[in-house]
Amino acid sequence: MSTRVTSQDVLTARADFLAANRGLRVPARGFVLLVRPNEGRGMRYGITVTKKIGNAVVRNRMKRRFRELLWAHLPEHGLPDHDHVLIGRDGGVERDFAKLSSELVCALAKAARGEGQRGRPPRRKQSK
Repeated sequence: MSTRVTSQDVLTARADFLAANRGLRVPARGFVLLVRPNEGRGMRYGITVTKKIGNAVVRNRMKRRFRELLWAHLPEHGLPDHDHVLIGRDGGVERDFAKLSSELVCALAKAARGEGQRGRPPRRKQSK
């Protein structure tokens, strides 16, 4: 299956990211991959890098690297009609691009087999 993944297939709504967090979770050294069925909306992707990773320059560099990885591997290895979210981990920006690439392919294969951790329940706000 070689469908093309473009910038039109990006997750932007917070609700989509929260829904993906309840899906399958596949950790890797440079990132965590979240995968969740999306009821026939096609193959979509999202990228999250928190401020704990570094300043804006570092976060944007990591997002650009993740975007290239997703564009390269989702068409062949991604799950159809699923949302794929990459969460950046500390040290992922210094990681060799080829290693990140092979880790993503491995993580997508695990997700396709249903291996990984089940999603997390939504956080509850703590009352004061």
